Amino acid sequence: MGQIAIRNLRKVFNNGENEIVAVDDLDFTIKDGEFLVLVGPSGCGKSTTLRCIAGLESVSSGEIVVDGDDVTHSNPSARDMAMVFQSYALYPHMTARENMAFGLKMTTDMAKADINDRVEDVAEVTGIEDLLEKKPGELSGGQQQRVALGRAIVRDPSVFLMDEPLSNLDAKLRSQMRMELQNLQQELDVTTIYVTHDQTEAMTMGDRIAVLNDGELQQVGTPLECYHEPANRFVAGFIGSPSMNFLDVTLADTTFEHDSFTYTLTETTTSELEANDGAYTLGIRPEDITLTAPDDPNAIEATVNVVEPLGDVSHINIDIGSKTYTASIDGTPRLQPGETVHVTFPEDDIHVFDAESGEALKNASLDEETVIPGSSTNATA
Repeated sequence: MGQIAIRNLRKVFNNGENEIVAVDDLDFTIKDGEFLVLVGPSGCGKSTTLRCIAGLESVSSGEIVVDGDDVTHSNPSARDMAMVFQSYALYPHMTARENMAFGLKMTTDMAKADINDRVEDVAEVTGIEDLLEKKPGELSGGQQQRVALGRAIVRDPSVFLMDEPLSNLDAKLRSQMRMELQNLQQELDVTTIYVTHDQTEAMTMGDRIAVLNDGELQQVGTPLECYHEPANRFVAGFIGSPSMNFLDVTLADTTFEHDSFTYTLTETTTSELEANDGAYTLGIRPEDITLTAPDDPNAIEATVNVVEPLGDVSHINIDIGSKTYTASIDGTPRLQPGETVHVTFPEDDIHVFDAESGEALKNASLDEETVIPGSSTNATA
Protein backbone atom coordinates (compact mmCIF):
# COMPACT_ATOMS: atom_id res chain seq x y z
CA MET A 1 0.00 0.00 0.00
CA GLY A 2 1.19 3.52 -0.70
CA GLN A 3 -1.61 6.10 -0.88
CA ILE A 4 -0.39 9.55 0.13
CA ALA A 5 -2.66 12.46 1.05
CA ILE A 6 -1.09 15.91 1.17
CA ARG A 7 -3.38 18.23 3.11
CA ASN A 8 -2.83 22.00 3.11
CA LEU A 9 0.94 21.55 3.21
CA ARG A 10 2.89 24.73 3.86
CA LYS A 11 6.65 25.19 4.25
CA VAL A 12 8.18 28.51 5.24
CA PHE A 13 11.90 29.19 5.51
CA ASN A 14 13.01 31.98 7.85
CA ASN A 15 16.50 33.42 7.45
CA GLY A 16 16.12 35.72 10.44
CA GLU A 17 15.01 38.74 8.44
CA ASN A 18 12.57 37.49 5.83
CA GLU A 19 10.18 34.62 5.48
CA ILE A 20 10.30 32.66 2.23
CA VAL A 21 7.19 30.62 1.44
CA ALA A 22 8.50 27.61 -0.49
CA VAL A 23 5.26 25.60 -0.49
CA ASP A 24 1.88 27.24 0.00
CA ASP A 25 -1.29 25.30 0.87
CA LEU A 26 -0.55 22.22 -1.23
CA ASP A 27 -3.47 19.80 -1.32
CA PHE A 28 -3.76 16.62 -3.41
CA THR A 29 -3.76 12.82 -3.16
CA ILE A 30 -1.40 10.30 -4.78
CA LYS A 31 -3.12 6.99 -5.47
CA ASP A 32 -1.66 3.63 -4.46
CA GLY A 33 0.68 2.43 -7.24
CA GLU A 34 0.49 5.73 -9.12
CA PHE A 35 3.42 7.43 -10.85
CA LEU A 36 2.92 11.12 -10.06
CA VAL A 37 5.29 13.75 -11.43
CA LEU A 38 5.82 17.07 -9.66
CA VAL A 39 6.85 19.50 -12.39
CA GLY A 40 7.56 23.20 -12.51
CA PRO A 41 10.34 25.75 -13.02
CA SER A 42 13.36 25.98 -10.74
CA GLY A 43 12.42 27.38 -7.34
CA CYS A 44 8.73 26.45 -7.57
CA GLY A 45 8.84 24.24 -4.44
CA LYS A 46 8.76 20.76 -5.96
CA SER A 47 11.96 19.44 -4.32
CA THR A 48 10.97 21.02 -1.00
CA THR A 49 7.62 19.23 -1.24
CA LEU A 50 9.40 15.92 -1.86
CA ARG A 51 11.74 16.49 1.09
CA CYS A 52 8.76 17.26 3.34
CA ILE A 53 7.10 14.01 2.26
CA ALA A 54 10.36 12.14 2.98
CA GLY A 55 10.73 13.78 6.39
CA LEU A 56 13.98 15.53 5.47
CA GLU A 57 12.31 18.93 5.96
CA SER A 58 9.97 19.86 8.79
CA VAL A 59 6.48 21.03 7.85
CA SER A 60 5.33 24.51 8.85
CA SER A 61 1.67 23.47 8.73
CA GLY A 62 -0.56 20.88 7.12
CA GLU A 63 -0.56 17.09 7.10
CA ILE A 64 1.08 14.19 5.27
CA VAL A 65 -0.99 11.03 5.54
CA VAL A 66 0.23 7.65 4.27
CA ASP A 67 -2.36 4.86 4.10
CA GLY A 68 -4.44 6.64 6.73
CA ASP A 69 -1.55 7.23 9.14
CA ASP A 70 -0.41 10.78 9.88
CA VAL A 71 3.37 10.81 9.33
CA THR A 72 3.78 14.59 9.30
CA HIS A 73 6.18 14.57 12.24
CA SER A 74 7.50 11.01 11.96
CA ASN A 75 11.19 10.29 11.47
CA PRO A 76 12.23 9.54 7.87
CA SER A 77 13.12 5.96 8.83
CA ALA A 78 9.55 5.34 10.03
CA ARG A 79 7.86 6.37 6.77
CA ASP A 80 8.70 3.29 4.65
CA MET A 81 9.95 5.46 1.78
CA ALA A 82 13.09 5.26 -0.35
CA MET A 83 14.58 8.31 -2.04
CA VAL A 84 16.74 8.61 -5.14
CA PHE A 85 18.71 11.85 -5.21
CA GLN A 86 19.81 13.99 -8.14
CA SER A 87 23.47 13.52 -7.16
CA TYR A 88 23.03 9.72 -6.66
CA ALA A 89 24.71 10.10 -3.21
CA LEU A 90 26.74 6.88 -3.49
CA TYR A 91 29.53 6.17 -1.00
CA PRO A 92 32.72 6.42 -3.09
CA HIS A 93 34.71 3.95 -0.96
CA MET A 94 32.06 1.23 -1.23
CA THR A 95 31.37 -1.13 -4.11
CA ALA A 96 28.00 -1.10 -5.85
CA ARG A 97 27.07 -4.20 -3.83
CA GLU A 98 27.97 -2.49 -0.56
CA ASN A 99 26.13 0.70 -1.51
CA MET A 100 22.97 -1.24 -2.29
CA ALA A 101 23.19 -3.32 0.89
CA PHE A 102 24.06 -0.47 3.26
CA GLY A 103 20.51 0.63 4.04
CA LEU A 104 19.37 -2.91 4.84
CA LYS A 105 22.37 -3.48 7.10
CA MET A 106 21.69 -0.27 9.04
CA THR A 107 17.89 -0.49 9.37
CA THR A 108 17.05 -4.21 9.49
CA ASP A 109 18.18 -7.37 11.24
CA MET A 110 18.30 -9.39 8.02
CA ALA A 111 21.02 -11.99 7.76
CA LYS A 112 24.00 -11.13 5.59
CA ALA A 113 23.17 -13.95 3.18
CA ASP A 114 19.58 -12.75 2.80
CA ILE A 115 20.74 -9.20 2.14
CA ASN A 116 23.18 -10.45 -0.46
CA ASP A 117 20.47 -12.50 -2.17
CA ARG A 118 18.16 -9.50 -2.36
CA VAL A 119 20.94 -7.26 -3.71
CA GLU A 120 21.72 -9.76 -6.45
CA ASP A 121 18.04 -10.13 -7.35
CA VAL A 122 17.64 -6.34 -7.67
CA ALA A 123 20.92 -6.06 -9.58
CA GLU A 124 19.52 -8.45 -12.16
CA VAL A 125 16.33 -6.40 -12.45
CA THR A 126 18.29 -3.17 -12.96
CA GLY A 127 20.87 -4.74 -15.27
CA ILE A 128 23.95 -4.17 -13.11
CA GLU A 129 24.76 -7.72 -11.98
CA ASP A 130 28.19 -7.43 -13.63
CA LEU A 131 29.00 -4.17 -11.81
CA LEU A 132 28.45 -5.17 -8.20
CA GLU A 133 32.16 -5.29 -7.33
CA LYS A 134 32.97 -1.92 -8.91
CA LYS A 135 33.13 1.36 -7.01
CA PRO A 136 31.22 4.50 -8.14
CA GLY A 137 34.37 6.05 -9.62
CA GLU A 138 34.60 3.16 -12.06
CA LEU A 139 31.00 3.54 -13.26
CA SER A 140 29.41 5.78 -15.88
CA GLY A 141 26.61 8.18 -14.99
CA GLY A 142 23.95 5.77 -16.19
CA GLN A 143 25.49 2.90 -14.22
CA GLN A 144 25.68 5.02 -11.05
CA GLN A 145 22.02 5.91 -11.58
CA ARG A 146 21.12 2.21 -11.72
CA VAL A 147 23.03 1.56 -8.51
CA ALA A 148 21.17 4.41 -6.79
CA LEU A 149 17.86 2.99 -8.02
CA GLY A 150 18.88 -0.48 -6.89
CA ARG A 151 19.72 0.83 -3.42
CA ALA A 152 16.17 2.19 -3.17
CA ILE A 153 14.52 -0.93 -4.60
CA VAL A 154 16.23 -3.42 -2.24
CA ARG A 155 14.47 -1.77 0.68
CA ASP A 156 11.10 -2.79 -0.82
CA PRO A 157 9.44 0.47 0.30
CA SER A 158 5.80 1.42 -0.10
CA VAL A 159 6.81 4.70 -1.79
CA PHE A 160 9.64 5.77 -4.11
CA LEU A 161 10.69 9.43 -4.04
CA MET A 162 12.85 10.59 -6.96
CA ASP A 163 14.40 14.05 -7.11
CA GLU A 164 15.45 14.80 -10.72
CA PRO A 165 17.40 11.52 -10.97
CA LEU A 166 18.09 11.83 -14.71
CA SER A 167 19.23 15.45 -14.90
CA ASN A 168 22.96 14.55 -14.88
CA LEU A 169 22.69 12.21 -17.88
CA ASP A 170 23.17 13.06 -21.54
CA ALA A 171 20.09 13.38 -23.77
CA LYS A 172 20.23 9.90 -25.31
CA LEU A 173 20.81 8.10 -22.01
CA ARG A 174 18.16 10.22 -20.33
CA SER A 175 15.62 9.10 -22.93
CA GLN A 176 16.61 5.46 -22.44
CA MET A 177 16.43 5.71 -18.65
CA ARG A 178 12.99 7.32 -18.83
CA MET A 179 11.65 4.19 -20.49
CA GLU A 180 13.48 1.88 -18.09
CA LEU A 181 12.16 3.75 -15.06
CA GLN A 182 8.60 3.51 -16.36
CA ASN A 183 8.93 -0.22 -17.02
CA LEU A 184 10.48 -0.77 -13.60
CA GLN A 185 7.78 1.18 -11.78
CA GLN A 186 5.03 -0.70 -13.59
CA GLU A 187 6.69 -4.03 -12.79
CA LEU A 188 7.12 -3.19 -9.10
CA ASP A 189 3.73 -1.39 -8.84
CA VAL A 190 5.09 0.97 -6.20
CA THR A 191 3.71 4.46 -5.60
CA THR A 192 6.26 6.88 -7.06
CA ILE A 193 6.62 10.64 -6.75
CA TYR A 194 9.03 11.99 -9.33
CA VAL A 195 10.35 15.57 -9.35
CA THR A 196 11.54 17.24 -12.54
CA HIS A 197 11.70 20.65 -14.21
CA ASP A 198 11.67 18.94 -17.63
CA GLN A 199 8.12 19.01 -18.98
CA THR A 200 9.04 16.33 -21.55
CA GLU A 201 9.83 13.92 -18.70
CA ALA A 202 6.57 14.86 -17.02
CA MET A 203 4.53 14.30 -20.18
CA THR A 204 6.09 10.95 -21.05
CA MET A 205 6.46 9.36 -17.60
CA GLY A 206 3.62 10.34 -15.30
CA ASP A 207 0.23 8.71 -14.81
CA ARG A 208 -0.67 12.18 -13.59
CA ILE A 209 1.33 15.37 -13.25
CA ALA A 210 1.08 18.12 -10.67
CA VAL A 211 2.19 21.51 -11.98
CA LEU A 212 3.65 23.92 -9.41
CA ASN A 213 4.60 27.59 -9.63
CA ASP A 214 5.83 29.86 -6.84
CA GLY A 215 5.00 27.18 -4.29
CA GLU A 216 1.37 26.89 -5.37
CA LEU A 217 -0.34 23.99 -7.12
CA GLN A 218 -1.64 25.07 -10.51
CA GLN A 219 -3.21 21.85 -11.82
CA VAL A 220 -3.31 18.11 -11.29
CA GLY A 221 -4.28 15.87 -14.18
CA THR A 222 -3.13 13.39 -16.76
CA PRO A 223 -0.39 14.66 -19.08
CA LEU A 224 -2.88 14.99 -21.96
CA GLU A 225 -5.36 16.87 -19.80
CA CYS A 226 -2.74 19.39 -18.73
CA TYR A 227 -1.63 19.76 -22.34
CA HIS A 228 -5.02 20.06 -24.03
CA GLU A 229 -7.08 21.49 -21.16
CA PRO A 230 -4.74 23.70 -19.10
CA ALA A 231 -6.36 25.28 -16.06
CA ASN A 232 -4.61 28.60 -16.59
CA ARG A 233 -2.11 30.48 -18.69
CA PHE A 234 0.88 29.31 -16.66
CA VAL A 235 0.13 25.63 -17.24
CA ALA A 236 -0.59 26.31 -20.91
CA GLY A 237 2.77 28.01 -21.35
CA PHE A 238 4.81 25.56 -19.29
CA ILE A 239 3.49 22.29 -20.69
CA GLY A 240 4.40 21.78 -24.34
CA SER A 241 7.50 22.45 -26.44
CA PRO A 242 7.63 24.83 -28.21
CA SER A 243 5.34 26.55 -25.74
CA MET A 244 1.94 28.00 -26.50
CA ASN A 245 1.76 31.41 -28.18
CA PHE A 246 -0.12 34.16 -26.34
CA LEU A 247 -1.64 37.28 -27.91
CA ASP A 248 -3.40 40.12 -26.08
CA VAL A 249 -6.79 40.83 -27.60
CA THR A 250 -10.04 42.63 -26.82
CA LEU A 251 -13.50 41.34 -27.65
CA ALA A 252 -15.91 43.57 -29.55
CA ASP A 253 -19.21 41.80 -30.21
CA THR A 254 -18.01 38.56 -31.87
CA THR A 255 -14.57 39.75 -32.97
CA PHE A 256 -11.19 39.61 -31.26
CA GLU A 257 -9.24 42.75 -32.00
CA HIS A 258 -5.44 42.75 -31.94
CA ASP A 259 -3.07 45.57 -32.82
CA SER A 260 -2.25 43.75 -36.08
CA PHE A 261 -5.39 41.79 -37.00
CA THR A 262 -9.02 41.00 -36.29
CA TYR A 263 -10.37 37.51 -35.65
CA THR A 264 -14.08 36.77 -36.05
CA LEU A 265 -15.55 34.15 -33.69
CA THR A 266 -18.69 32.09 -33.92
CA GLU A 267 -21.47 32.79 -31.46
CA THR A 268 -20.79 29.38 -29.88
CA THR A 269 -17.28 30.43 -28.86
CA THR A 270 -18.37 33.92 -27.83
CA SER A 271 -20.98 32.46 -25.49
CA GLU A 272 -18.25 30.57 -23.59
CA LEU A 273 -16.45 33.76 -22.62
CA GLU A 274 -17.15 35.81 -19.54
CA ALA A 275 -17.25 39.58 -19.62
CA ASN A 276 -13.92 41.04 -18.50
CA ASP A 277 -13.96 44.58 -19.82
CA GLY A 278 -13.38 42.99 -23.22
CA ALA A 279 -9.73 42.05 -22.46
CA TYR A 280 -8.54 38.49 -23.04
CA THR A 281 -5.43 36.47 -23.86
CA LEU A 282 -5.69 34.35 -27.00
CA GLY A 283 -3.59 31.17 -26.91
CA ILE A 284 -2.62 28.93 -29.82
CA ARG A 285 -0.16 26.05 -29.82
CA PRO A 286 2.53 26.17 -32.55
CA GLU A 287 1.35 22.95 -34.19
CA ASP A 288 -2.19 24.36 -34.52
CA ILE A 289 -1.11 27.38 -36.58
CA THR A 290 -1.67 26.75 -40.28
CA LEU A 291 -0.53 28.54 -43.42
CA THR A 292 -3.44 29.95 -45.42
CA ALA A 293 -4.33 32.15 -48.37
CA PRO A 294 -4.50 35.94 -48.02
CA ASP A 295 -8.24 35.93 -48.72
CA ASP A 296 -9.03 33.64 -45.77
CA PRO A 297 -11.52 35.60 -43.57
CA ASN A 298 -9.29 35.14 -40.51
CA ALA A 299 -5.93 35.32 -42.31
CA ILE A 300 -3.19 37.01 -40.30
CA GLU A 301 -0.26 38.58 -42.11
CA ALA A 302 3.13 37.60 -40.66
CA THR A 303 6.79 37.92 -41.54
CA VAL A 304 9.09 34.92 -41.43
CA ASN A 305 11.91 35.52 -38.98
CA VAL A 306 13.80 32.24 -38.50
CA VAL A 307 13.24 28.77 -39.98
CA GLU A 308 14.36 25.74 -37.93
CA PRO A 309 13.98 22.57 -40.05
CA LEU A 310 13.95 19.36 -38.00
CA GLY A 311 13.07 16.95 -40.80
CA ASP A 312 9.54 15.82 -39.99
CA VAL A 313 8.58 19.28 -38.78
CA SER A 314 9.91 22.84 -39.04
CA HIS A 315 9.64 25.50 -36.35
CA ILE A 316 8.97 28.85 -38.00
CA ASN A 317 9.47 32.02 -35.97
CA ILE A 318 7.06 34.59 -37.35
CA ASP A 319 6.60 38.26 -36.52
CA ILE A 320 3.04 39.47 -36.02
CA GLY A 321 3.18 43.15 -35.29
CA SER A 322 6.09 43.81 -32.94
CA LYS A 323 6.23 40.34 -31.35
CA THR A 324 7.59 36.99 -32.44
CA TYR A 325 5.62 33.75 -32.28
CA THR A 326 6.32 30.13 -33.21
CA ALA A 327 4.51 27.95 -35.74
CA SER A 328 5.27 24.25 -36.24
CA ILE A 329 4.72 23.21 -39.85
CA ASP A 330 4.91 19.62 -41.11
CA GLY A 331 7.84 18.81 -43.37
CA THR A 332 10.26 21.42 -44.66
CA PRO A 333 8.35 24.34 -46.17
CA ARG A 334 10.35 26.50 -48.56
CA LEU A 335 10.23 29.71 -46.58
CA GLN A 336 12.93 32.34 -46.31
CA PRO A 337 13.60 34.93 -43.57
CA GLY A 338 11.87 38.19 -44.46
CA GLU A 339 9.18 36.47 -46.53
CA THR A 340 5.55 37.50 -45.94
CA VAL A 341 3.11 34.67 -45.20
CA HIS A 342 -0.47 34.40 -44.02
CA VAL A 343 -1.48 32.16 -41.15
CA THR A 344 -4.71 31.31 -39.40
CA PHE A 345 -5.74 29.97 -36.01
CA PRO A 346 -8.47 27.31 -36.39
CA GLU A 347 -11.22 28.25 -33.96
CA ASP A 348 -11.50 24.72 -32.56
CA ASP A 349 -7.82 24.90 -31.57
CA ILE A 350 -7.70 28.25 -29.77
CA HIS A 351 -7.52 28.75 -26.02
CA VAL A 352 -8.81 31.87 -24.29
CA PHE A 353 -7.65 33.10 -20.88
CA ASP A 354 -8.77 35.84 -18.54
CA ALA A 355 -6.34 38.70 -19.18
CA GLU A 356 -6.03 39.52 -15.47
CA SER A 357 -6.17 36.20 -13.58
CA GLY A 358 -4.89 33.93 -16.36
CA GLU A 359 -7.72 31.47 -15.74
CA ALA A 360 -8.72 29.39 -18.75
CA LEU A 361 -12.12 30.41 -20.10
CA LYS A 362 -12.05 28.25 -23.22
CA ASN A 363 -9.81 25.36 -24.23
CA ALA A 364 -9.37 23.70 -27.60
CA SER A 365 -12.18 21.42 -28.70
CA LEU A 366 -11.29 17.73 -28.46
CA ASP A 367 -12.65 14.41 -29.57
CA GLU A 368 -13.91 12.33 -26.63
CA GLU A 369 -11.05 9.84 -27.06
CA THR A 370 -8.29 12.48 -27.07
CA VAL A 371 -8.03 12.94 -23.29
CA ILE A 372 -7.86 9.97 -20.95
CA PRO A 373 -10.96 10.21 -18.71
CA GLY A 374 -11.03 9.75 -14.98
CA SER A 375 -8.69 12.46 -13.63
CA SER A 376 -9.53 15.93 -12.41
CA THR A 377 -8.29 19.04 -14.19
CA ASN A 378 -8.87 21.15 -11.12
CA ALA A 379 -6.02 22.73 -9.20
CA THR A 380 -6.67 20.33 -6.32
CA ALA A 381 -7.44 16.66 -6.57
